[in-house]
Amino acid sequence: MAKLYLKFETNTLKEIPVGQGTVVTIGRLPDNVLQIDNLAVSGHHSKIYWETDHYVVEDNKSLNGTYVNNQRVGKQPLKDSDSILIGKHTIVFKDEWHEDDAADKAKGAAMPALPKMEATVVLDTKKAKEMLAQAKAAASGMPMPASAPTSDAGHSATPDAPATATTPAPVPVSTASTPAAKHKLGTFTVLEGKTDESRYVLSGKLTVVGGSKMATIKLKGSWFKHPPDVAAMVSKREDKYFIAPQGQKSGVKVNGTDIAQMQELSEGDVVQVWNVKMAFAWHE
Repeated sequence: MAKLYLKFETNTLKEIPVGQGTVVTIGRLPDNVLQIDNLAVSGHHSKIYWETDHYVVEDNKSLNGTYVNNQRVGKQPLKDSDSILIGKHTIVFKDEWHEDDAADKAKGAAMPALPKMEATVVLDTKKAKEMLAQAKAAASGMPMPASAPTSDAGHSATPDAPATATTPAPVPVSTASTPAAKHKLGTFTVLEGKTDESRYVLSGKLTVVGGSKMATIKLKGSWFKHPPDVAAMVSKREDKYFIAPQGQKSGVKVNGTDIAQMQELSEGDVVQVWNVKMAFAWHE
């Protein structure tokens, strides 16, 4: 049996077991097995279940996506200590028992198995370094390399696997194509209307615009007219930004045209949310 650990920043909020005959649904609504009450999470965001001989996580076409080890996925097999990012929360998948069994079978009689205690110590040390590297990369706004999960090779059943052979290849490809784009951040400069700031740097993967206290960009109304709690959401996907209206009364416009669904933002776009107008630009 595996376990899921729901975390927010460094705090573990919940721990639940996962059996081979159960489906763990994840989302904002209370009918989910694992409820995450956060605006960045869809009502029924994703699910985790057993398939054939392994566990998988599957995204339910959520607005902001499901990420495994900082890579957006539709459906992805899970390994012990994989980190699943949903909104601003992290779910750590632990399946040490299943991983150990698979490792023993792969080694066979030709190579004696390491003692359980020693294997666990190596696993925890390697995983701690990997999670620390991921946290630093997330804080700086840089995407993790596609080969980051190969850190598991250091404690897998075949220690002679060429762990370093896979890491250099993606470097020249990613840096040669768009050397500066992935380091850019979008900004909103307020042109009209009342907000709590005059300029916003869109550094997070999700920016909530509305009158709620949880909103990143807080809209201010008057005593007789209040803005919606959540009027719009701006999502960051690699080097692109997308805005999506939330509700019929949000009044979201891009360059004076009403939008009813998600739309990509470009340099110089004028965005209106409720009675606030903002100009989108790249941060210098």
